[in-house]
Amino acid sequence: MSESLRILYVTSEIKPFLNKLGVGEYVRPLPEAMQNKDIEIRVIVPRWGVINERKNRLHEVVRLSGINITVGEEDKPLTIKVASIPQAKMQVYFIDNEDYFHRKKLYADKAENLFEDNDERAIFFCKGVAETVKKLGWAPDIVHCNDWFTGLLPLYLRTTYQNEPLFKESKIVSTVYDNLFEQNFDAATLADKVALDDITEDMLADLVANPTPQGFMEMGVKYSDCVVNAQESGKVNDIVADSSENVSTIVGEKEAVCDGYYEIYKNLLGDRMAELVEEKTA
Repeated sequence: MSESLRILYVTSEIKPFLNKLGVGEYVRPLPEAMQNKDIEIRVIVPRWGVINERKNRLHEVVRLSGINITVGEEDKPLTIKVASIPQAKMQVYFIDNEDYFHRKKLYADKAENLFEDNDERAIFFCKGVAETVKKLGWAPDIVHCNDWFTGLLPLYLRTTYQNEPLFKESKIVSTVYDNLFEQNFDAATLADKVALDDITEDMLADLVANPTPQGFMEMGVKYSDCVVNAQESGKVNDIVADSSENVSTIVGEKEAVCDGYYEIYKNLLGDRMAELVEEKTA
């Protein structure tokens, strides 16, 4: 029997831990459905401060923690926590850092003032995901990114980590959501914060020209093999259509959504997926 296929889900939210902007509910059935098809999955999300650690039984994974992530001129410690979704027999990994994620609101304070470092929080998260998967020693066949907050991960996987054996064969899917908010990040420092090896100024030119959550989303779209729109209407439609040729829209009941993604994964993986399906039905 061939080795199981592997899908890494990277998302800003997942139920039951968080569903503030609808992403968590949309993503929730996908890893479980793929797991039920004998596909090996991992899920990585930010450890937002609104997530109750005690209630959700989060605990630190010491062997994965303890590295620093560089954001601009600062090194920030990365802590990895884990919790289970018992009814799905599924583990979820949480990227944590005290400076970035120990707040009782997501992107803005109680007075609705947006956090100035929302860009740094997304950068830290995306860099942290790549390093965490390296520490896991787990090679994903598909990396499925969800929401603008994951937008830089495809760029990192296609540049800095492109020759990393774990990611060398990975296909990237990005799902976009019509939940963008208006915020202009500091364009003068953004490129330095994003920077990693093998990333040139030209690669970041569009992001520096549009230093917003939309700009982050567009970066994810640009470096993905396939893009999925999670809404049939909304302002992201035109953005996505202009940025990528390989765009689908997947909406509807949970089963239809899961089936739609399964077809996308099959198309991206070709023979490997076909072999697995054949083995499981033999």
